[in-house]
Amino acid sequence: PAMNQQRIYPEFPDFPVCTFYPMNKSRVPGANWYMEQFSNRYAMMAEHGMSGMKFAGRVVQVITASTGFDDWEWGVTLWGRAPEPIKEIVYTMRFDKASAKYAEFGPFYLSYIVPPEEAIAHLKL
Repeated sequence: PAMNQQRIYPEFPDFPVCTFYPMNKSRVPGANWYMEQFSNRYAMMAEHGMSGMKFAGRVVQVITASTGFDDWEWGVTLWGRAPEPIKEIVYTMRFDKASAKYAEFGPFYLSYIVPPEEAIAHLKL
């Protein structure tokens, strides 16, 4: 129930680093996610989830579904206190079978969240 609540009403962390990237599950011959048995997909996603849990407290994620609204099926947003944990989780999880064999990634966008005054000062505007 708590996980479902977070999915419906996500709480965004007050972390200064944020990245977003879109994803699809592969449909190519020999690596078609949707042709796998549900039990196999479930096991792969369980492995993927366990990898992500190792970053609890350092990285917060929100997965958004966009099937039918966009060319991509999901959007992944990650927040961290620094860019290194985000890089580490993405690198680690790409070796999970669900990602290594079946994931298609779009472009990655990284941002720092700062007050406007700080951004203006940093950019020397």
